[in-house]
Amino acid sequence: MNILVLGSGGREHTFAWKIAQSSKCDALFVAPGNSGTAEIATNVNIGVNDFKAIKELVLDKNIELVVVGPEDPLVNGVHDFFLNDDDIKHVAVIGPQQKAAELEGSKEFAKEFLYRHNIPTAAYDSFTKDTVEKGYTFLETLNPPYVLKADGLAAGKGVVILNDLVEAKAELKSMLVDAKFGEASNKVVIEEFLDGIELSCFVLTDGEHYKILPTAKDYKRIGEGDTGLNTGGMGAVSPVPFATDEFLQKIEDRIVKPTIAGFKTDNLPYVGFVFIGLIKVGDDPKVIEYNVRMGDPETEVVFPRLKNDLVEVLLAMANGTLDTIDIEIDERAATTIVLVSGGYPEAYEKGKEITGIETIEDSIPFHAGAVLKDGKIVTSGGRVMAITSYGDTYQEAIKKSYQNIEKLHFDKMNYRKDIGFDL
Repeated sequence: MNILVLGSGGREHTFAWKIAQSSKCDALFVAPGNSGTAEIATNVNIGVNDFKAIKELVLDKNIELVVVGPEDPLVNGVHDFFLNDDDIKHVAVIGPQQKAAELEGSKEFAKEFLYRHNIPTAAYDSFTKDTVEKGYTFLETLNPPYVLKADGLAAGKGVVILNDLVEAKAELKSMLVDAKFGEASNKVVIEEFLDGIELSCFVLTDGEHYKILPTAKDYKRIGEGDTGLNTGGMGAVSPVPFATDEFLQKIEDRIVKPTIAGFKTDNLPYVGFVFIGLIKVGDDPKVIEYNVRMGDPETEVVFPRLKNDLVEVLLAMANGTLDTIDIEIDERAATTIVLVSGGYPEAYEKGKEITGIETIEDSIPFHAGAVLKDGKIVTSGGRVMAITSYGDTYQEAIKKSYQNIEKLHFDKMNYRKDIGFDL
C-alpha cells in the first residue's frame, strides 16, 4: 500500500524509518519531510495544515494510510477533514479526531477530563485576563514552586515554573494580559507543583482496545543538570530504570484504563497514539499532561525497540482490531541524544552544513531540523538531529551515541553531555 507521513521532525523520520521496513509498504511519502526522510521516502513540499493540498496528494498517489506526526493538524481537525470528504473518507488516518485532540489543544480541557474520570493529577484552576486578580489569590494558596501553563499550543514552551510568588504573579500577568504566548495564553492553568521524577507512557488505541508501548524519559531543559530554558527535548532513554513492574501496573490500572474508558464515555473518537506525561510522586504515578501524538525525541527510542511490523500495527488501529496484535519489544535499552543549533531554544541561525553523518557506526541518526540544499545537508531548525543507539544497559547505549556525536559537526553545534544523569 501507499502511505503518507505528515511532519518534518525527528519523530517523522523515525516513523518513516520504521514504516519503510514493512513488506506492506509499496511507496512512502512524507510531507514536508527532511533530509533524513529524503533518503528512504519521497518528500513532498506540503505543509501539515494545508489540508486541500494533502487531499490532492492522497488522490494523486493513491495513498491508503495517513500517519499524522505533529499535534497541530490534529487539533485543527485533519482526521475530520478526511471523514467529511466523500473522495477521501475511505483513507485510514492515524490520529484522533478534533474533539479528542483537545486533550492536547487545551490544558483546561485535559484537566477537566482527568478530574471527571478520577485519574490522579495535580490540583489546578484556570484563569483569563478578566480573572487575573483571582489568579493572584489562587497563587497565594499554593506552596512554591508555582506552575503556570498556557492553555493552548505553545510548541512545548508554554509551561513556566517559578519559586518566587512575586515573579509568579508577574508571569501570570505577562501570559494573560501581555499575551506572552499569543492566543495560547488567553487562558492560563495554574497547578500545584508535584515533586518527583518524570517519565512518558505511550499507548496505542483503536478507540476500543489499547496496547502499551515501552516507557521513555526525556530531558526538556537546555542545560546540564536540567537547568535553563525548556526545549522540545534534548535526549531520551527507554526503558525507564525506575519503572518497576509494580509501578507499570499502577500506570495501567489507574491511568491507562480510565483514560481509554473516558474516551468512550465522553464520546471522544480516538484512533492513534496517546502520550501520557507522568510524574512518579513517592511510589505513585500522576498525570502531568496528555499529548495526542508520539513524543519527540521519545519516538526515537521507543520505535527502535518495537519489533513488530509497524504498518500491521497501524492497520489494526485503523480497523479496530488492535486486540489481535501482540506487541513485541526488543529487550535492549535505547537512548538518543539531540544535537541543536547554537542559541536554541532562543534565536539561532540556519543553513549550517552538517558533516560526518556517513561516518556514524552502530548508531542511527534521525534527522530533524535538517534539509538537503545544493547537494549538502544543512540545518533548518533548532533541534537538528537525534543520535539513537542500542545497548544492553542505557549507560552502554548513551556511550555509543556520544562516541558517534564526536564524528559530527556543524557550526555552533550544541548538545547535553549528561543525558541519563539522574537515573
